[in-house]
Formats: sequence, structure tokens, C-alpha cells
Amino acid sequence: MIRALIFDMDGLMIDTEHLYWDVGRELAGECGKTVSDQTLRKMMGRDRLASSRIFVEETGVPLPADEVMVRREEKMLERFRRGGIEPMPGLREILQRFAGRLRLGVATSSPRILVEAALPAIGVEEFFDAITAGDEITRGKPDPEIYQITMAKLGAKPDETVVLEDAPAGARAGKSARAYVIAVPSPLTANEDFSDVADVRAKDLFEAGELIDTMAR
Repeated sequence: MIRALIFDMDGLMIDTEHLYWDVGRELAGECGKTVSDQTLRKMMGRDRLASSRIFVEETGVPLPADEVMVRREEKMLERFRRGGIEPMPGLREILQRFAGRLRLGVATSSPRILVEAALPAIGVEEFFDAITAGDEITRGKPDPEIYQITMAKLGAKPDETVVLEDAPAGARAGKSARAYVIAVPSPLTANEDFSDVADVRAKDLFEAGELIDTMAR
């Protein structure tokens, strides 16, 4: 019996990945460098500092990774506060479908300050029973820690939990936490291979909701 449903945030609940790519290009440009799509894709879904290290190593920007991390997050917060971020198709429908039936959580690599700006901006913060942010853990995705902590907050065991992820690193984290993982790729991860890190792949949140409904009855 499924008791809990845990959502990643960026690229899964909210269409923010293109903003992260824009910020990455802007930050590289400020340092007289460029960043490839391959590097930006590799950064997706990972621990905040780990993704910043990838950025530094592959672009050669003359900044320490922790400063890159801070600058990226400041630029993202500025964009969130401007408004205009959009929920992914089917988000409100899947939340309404399982609110009151399952315990709902968020496990995101983004820091708490971005979560607290993003979820109210799309009007869904009231749906969640637990939120774990990337600056509240020791080891980020693909390590399972964030999902283990969120399951504990929700009072659910791994075999009672479904994880929804749009990036392979996050899906691997959910799988390593022994949850049932549904990959819901975003346009930026549509060509990624989830075969080793997810139990099933859904084309969108509408289809994911249908799959979960058969498990939660």
C-alpha cells in the first residue's frame, strides 16, 4: 500500500530548468567564459555544491565552487521574485488527486530560500506535509539521504513511498533510498536514459497520476 508521494521540485513541479541554464550562461559570460549544454545537463538534479564544482571544472571560470553556488542561487531568487515561473502541466491536478489520500512531500536540491519563493509563487505550498531542501542535508543527490529524511518526516517506509523525478541523478537518489521511482522527464531531460534508475517512465504528471492511482487503491 502506498502511503507517501515525494516530488522533486525543479523541472518536475516547476518549469525552472531553463532558468538555471540561462543563469549558468550569464554567470559564465560574466567571467569571460562559455558553458556547453552538455555541462548544464550534467549539473541537473545534483547536489548544489557538486553541480557548481562541475561548472567550475568544465568552464574554467576563475571562481571557487562555493561562490558559484551562491551567485547562481542569488540570480535564481531574483528571477523567482520577478514572477513568471510556471507549474509543469498536470501539477495541480496530481496534487489535488492525492491530497488527503497520501502524505505529500518535496525533496529538492534547491535551498530553502528558493523553495519558499517558488512554491507560493505557483500556489501549491499548502499541499505538502514535509519539505526537505538542499541546504538542510549533508549529502546531496544522487545520494539517497534527502529521500530518507523526507520519508522519515512523512512517517512512511521505502516500500510505501513513490518518488517523482525528472533527472537521472535524482531518480538514482530515490532508487537508492529503496522507494518506487517514476521518471517524468522534462524537455531538457527527455533524451536521458532512466532505465537503470527508475521503475517506470511517464510522459507527464497526468500519466504519473494514473500510474500512482493503481498503486494507491
